[in-house]
Amino acid sequence: MPADIAIWPIQFTVTGNDLNTIYQTLEKNTNKILNFLTSSGFDRSELSYSSPTITDKLANQYQEARVELRFVASQSITVYTNKVDQVRSVKTKIVALGREGIMFGGSNYYQQNTEYLFTKLNDIKPSMIEEATRKAREVAEKFATDSNSKLGKIKSARQGQFSIQNRDQNTPYIKKVRVVSTVEYYLSD
Repeated sequence: MPADIAIWPIQFTVTGNDLNTIYQTLEKNTNKILNFLTSSGFDRSELSYSSPTITDKLANQYQEARVELRFVASQSITVYTNKVDQVRSVKTKIVALGREGIMFGGSNYYQQNTEYLFTKLNDIKPSMIEEATRKAREVAEKFATDSNSKLGKIKSARQGQFSIQNRDQNTPYIKKVRVVSTVEYYLSD
């Protein structure tokens, strides 16, 4: 099943020695990214951003005495949308902002992966349970045939847990939805 929600965190970093200039650059870069995203078709209501995090390297007691750039600031803008294909397309184009001097990434850059969710499980549950029950009957009929028995009514049935996983690590926007059901039948000779 295709994912129906994308959560795309975009983290960017600014460095320098003047705190006022850093705040101005953060604001300028935030506006550039927001403009890029809205001009790429995202609604402003789908975008949010965090407060900046600023580290003063001179305040770190373990830092070397000589520091070229005193401050490191990072901020994140998050796209939360049902436009999954659009996120996938725009992600490849954001490099254009890098050419304008925006440095993407930060200290926890590798934790900033896009997350793809499938939230429509309730829409497909009935058909999945129906299919699981039909498959269980097919298997039970095979057992009955192989043992020269007749398949009777359902003795008991339990719906197992539903699971939603990425199809594979390279396509997290495609989900594998699975249910395991246990159905017991009566057999007669």
